[in-house]
Amino acid sequence: MEMTPSEGDKQLIRETATHQLNPERYAHTYKDLSNFSGSINISYRYLAGTPLPRKRYLTIGLSSVKRKKGNYLLETIKSIFEQSSYEELKEITVVVQLADFDSGWCEGMVQDISQKFAHHIIAGRLIVIHVPEEFYPILDGLKRNYNDPEDRVKFRSKQNVDYAFLLNFCANLSDYYVMLEDDVRCSKNFLTTVKKVITSREGSYWVTLEFSKLGYIGKLYHSHDLPRLAHFLLMFYQEMPCDWLLIHFRGLLAQKEVIRFKPSLFQHMGYYSSYKGAENKLKDDDFEEESFDIPDNPPANLHTNMNVFENYEASKAYSSIDEYFWGKPPSTGDFYGIVFEKPIKISKIKVVTGTEDRQNDILRHGALEVGEKIVGSKIGRKCTTYLRLGEFKNGNFEMTDVEHKVLFDINCMRILVTKSQKEWLIIRSISIWTSQTSSQ
Repeated sequence: MEMTPSEGDKQLIRETATHQLNPERYAHTYKDLSNFSGSINISYRYLAGTPLPRKRYLTIGLSSVKRKKGNYLLETIKSIFEQSSYEELKEITVVVQLADFDSGWCEGMVQDISQKFAHHIIAGRLIVIHVPEEFYPILDGLKRNYNDPEDRVKFRSKQNVDYAFLLNFCANLSDYYVMLEDDVRCSKNFLTTVKKVITSREGSYWVTLEFSKLGYIGKLYHSHDLPRLAHFLLMFYQEMPCDWLLIHFRGLLAQKEVIRFKPSLFQHMGYYSSYKGAENKLKDDDFEEESFDIPDNPPANLHTNMNVFENYEASKAYSSIDEYFWGKPPSTGDFYGIVFEKPIKISKIKVVTGTEDRQNDILRHGALEVGEKIVGSKIGRKCTTYLRLGEFKNGNFEMTDVEHKVLFDINCMRILVTKSQKEWLIIRSISIWTSQTSSQ
């Protein structure tokens, strides 16, 4: 069904987009974001596949244009499908928007996609769409807010419109939506990890969950927010790059802090950017291709006798979010303690100290111990007996097959400082994999 935007809509888009993104000027607009819940009336051409009536769990959206050097779109689609199990494939829809106005390129690309991924198209898992150029707002002669060259402004402004149209199309296909680029490698079983994270956030408010550090790769949204986000990108399409607008959107919907998860599930594979074939060396150092090995980190109370710096408290080392514990220089005998809510069997432990920015703030001399025989009330629960599993090496500790080395059910775990140090201490992450929960 073909629907065209009214002249009034086009005029509104052009007028609102000519002003600076100014909170005071746009206060009324931000408050009225809730009114932008309807879809944008544009016509989509289905180049391959059609949506199934059944809603899926997750839609993966990517937009692609012709690149001067290196095209990674087919590899990206392949990575999405190859890294997903048969069960996971039942819960995802991939929407590829071919956003180039060169019809010859689009036709060639559709042929390649249809040949390589025919069974995914037939199964309703892969849809390829295109929006004709006539539906786009003005892309020439736009203002240059950041002194960018005119062609750069045109490129990023069109990209905002591309994503607005893509989001608008995907609004009713699934419960959640994740944004990728057309040059991305996925980690194995990423969907299972995403589901695990969403489940862990039940009952808490969020607008955007981030599964990569880079640009707008791996940004996850509730599908019910997509119409508003599409309108937002369209209103301010010429103001700034897409990833900056996404940060504004998150803030306007009252999520102040970034909620980013580690390890990253998505990574740039492209050496060349889609803008003029420029070199793109951005890599995400938190990416793990085998990240289906996500820790369990069972519920626990966390405490330390170290001098905590500002709000970098103990809980931040145990969290799956990209944050950490930071303490002032520790002394011999200082500890970081974990008391589990229930006794557990542990298969693997991994502790990482320091960060890329602060590589000196590692644990120079430390040991890791597990404990049993719990005493005390809820607040003051502690273990009376500890077994030392090993020492930290270069600030890190990792041990597998723990359940074969520890014969008791584990109630506690602690990191013990065995020698005072002058440097501060960052515990970046504590990861625990359980083999089973004890029946006790």
